[in-house]
Amino acid sequence: MAALKRVCVFCGSAVGNDPAYAEAARELGREVARRGIGLVYGGGAVGLMGIAADAALAAGAEVIGVIPYGLLKREVGHGGGVEMHVVDTMHERKAKMAELSDGFVVLPGGYGTLEEAVEALTWAQLGIQRKGVVFLDVDGFWGPFLGALDHMAGQGFIRPTHRPMAMRAATVGEALDALAGWEPPPGTQVWMRPEQM
Repeated sequence: MAALKRVCVFCGSAVGNDPAYAEAARELGREVARRGIGLVYGGGAVGLMGIAADAALAAGAEVIGVIPYGLLKREVGHGGGVEMHVVDTMHERKAKMAELSDGFVVLPGGYGTLEEAVEALTWAQLGIQRKGVVFLDVDGFWGPFLGALDHMAGQGFIRPTHRPMAMRAATVGEALDALAGWEPPPGTQVWMRPEQM
């Protein structure tokens, strides 16, 4: 895989109950800047989104936000320093975030975070995109979900060659290293082209 130029972070518009979640978002923002990588995210100024963006900006990283017009006020679109793309729909948001980034880091979050991550995995499985997806397992947050994926694989609904597409990392550094070294599993076929999404 080519060197990472930008990574996309999927994460909550809330901060959650464990202070470790916010600290992981800050660390991600600082580390992408330290490595000279840009950050692509959901465009909000609130929750883990805002924390990651603020930390990346403060450390000198390029930060690009993508937000649907309908969420611009509700999620309080980020102001100064963020290159903001305002789109019409959630689908356009995800497609634009994928277009602008070279891989995905998944921090703790809720329905929206999970939906974004699973769609990115589905696109990788179908060969629509060839970018890694890594779950930053802060304090074991993603353990139950990754266990569910193991169960799905064990029951024959996820191919054994596709299960490793959902990577796990314990630290920000591990997550970025995993994305930098990620290659699609051998034999991954292109079932659909990006314009067919």
